[in-house]
Amino acid sequence: MASLPYSYEPALSLALSQRVDGTWNGAMLTVPGARGGDFEGTGTMPAVRRMLEYGWDRESPPLIRARRALFRLLAEDEDAGLMYELAPRGPNAGDVELVRHGRGILREAAAATLAQAGYEADPRLRGAARRIVERLSAYLRSPLAEKPFVRAGNQHVLAPEASPPSIYALIMLAHMPRFRSENYVIMEHVYACLAQPAPRATPARVVGKRVVPESHLVLGDPLPHRSTVESDFAGALFWLEILARLGLLRRNENWSRLFEHLLDERDERGAWRVEKRPPSLRSSVPFSWASFPLEPRPTPETLAAEVTFRIGMIARLAGRAIELV
Repeated sequence: MASLPYSYEPALSLALSQRVDGTWNGAMLTVPGARGGDFEGTGTMPAVRRMLEYGWDRESPPLIRARRALFRLLAEDEDAGLMYELAPRGPNAGDVELVRHGRGILREAAAATLAQAGYEADPRLRGAARRIVERLSAYLRSPLAEKPFVRAGNQHVLAPEASPPSIYALIMLAHMPRFRSENYVIMEHVYACLAQPAPRATPARVVGKRVVPESHLVLGDPLPHRSTVESDFAGALFWLEILARLGLLRRNENWSRLFEHLLDERDERGAWRVEKRPPSLRSSVPFSWASFPLEPRPTPETLAAEVTFRIGMIARLAGRAIELV
């Protein structure tokens, strides 16, 4: 049984598309576009996370080759050679502020990927996680957390010193349970941040001379109402799993109610019914690509199986008893 994931054709196809340097397509964060092939343009971190979801061990050759680049990204430096697809181009090529900003994003994303791979005990990851949490804690405890926006020209942008939680920091914390228990105070502040209403517009920040969108930052509730699930089913599954792993799903009445709606869509055998609502598979949350759907061209049967598995896993992570039928 342990060898079955290594015979799955999509996983083999993804593994064989890795470059000699251990990266996929010389990129880190990119996910395939809507019109691309199954894995066309996939970046290293989504590829690694997807292979982990496929069941490949972190000691398998492709993940070992990728590991070196990911650990290198944890360093607190401003090496412009480690910017990959985030490298400034054109007239901004020499902008130090853009390099510093991009390195910070990649550092947190690498920490999230390594945490999901099971490197929680590695001192390099724990050191990076500690620095990320220190910056996050300083922000969430400050008055800036209540009013993080300032006016720049004719638009509102994040204050230069604002450090809201990123999706990468949340994924990292979700996969580091022992580290979370050692830093339980910060989780109360994280919950308060995620439970508040989110701004409607995508946050942005002035970096150097440019206004840079910050879609990876989370400034409020990612699942405010049921229509969010209806319009972005894949993204909703992703968020329910992250919230369950963080131990926050049961604490919020609205999130729990949304999960109950998914449970109500199961049939008498406990399987999710795909006939009731064809879900949206292309998510507005690009970070969900690595986990759902894992079948590149899902049929109603495979989709029902995937969603049923996800629902069961979320329930288990949330502390519910699982009854086999």
